[in-house]
Amino acid sequence: MNKIDQNSSTEIIKPKILYYGTPVILLNTMNEDGSVNISPMSSSWALGDCIVLGIGLGGKAIENLERNSECVINVPNPSLWENVEQLAPYTGKNPVPVYKKKNGFTYEKDKYAISHLTPVESKEVKPTRIKECPLQIEAIVKNIRIPDHTPDFAIVETQAVHVHAHKEIIIGDNHIDPNKWSPLIYNFRHYFGLGNQLGKTFRSEL
Repeated sequence: MNKIDQNSSTEIIKPKILYYGTPVILLNTMNEDGSVNISPMSSSWALGDCIVLGIGLGGKAIENLERNSECVINVPNPSLWENVEQLAPYTGKNPVPVYKKKNGFTYEKDKYAISHLTPVESKEVKPTRIKECPLQIEAIVKNIRIPDHTPDFAIVETQAVHVHAHKEIIIGDNHIDPNKWSPLIYNFRHYFGLGNQLGKTFRSEL
């Protein structure tokens, strides 16, 4: 039986957020008038063609997805961090929700203009893609649920229907070259890129 180390080098903390290093995404959804809202997000993960999003309630993104199930999940690289940050203090929700106003958010409808990003028509879904993002994933919402223990957020399950990739990061027919692609990482509210490659999994085909 292993002994429990009573002289542990850890401490119990209560951080305000648990963004412990996840890729940033820019989520494009449809507004009522046919314009596109862009929402910076840092809570997502993929399993096969299912991409799960964590979205705050009361904002424009979840409102749009409840009305229209189509979206585009754009994945920026580190060079776009300033464009992402230009979006950060703005919301497409008007009037601005009280909790967002308290946190310094203001209303802005034209997210493309404020972020200096470029719209590109999608193949199947209505929201446009972001040209500058090396990965652009058209997706359809399959399920939205609210966790009992975290009532301020929704867990949104989407299905990827088309994946667009910049030509310079593609290797072979359907592979992304990990030596040429690096996602923008949100690390405890700071922006980072990836470091040097350490190795690869035994399942890697490259």
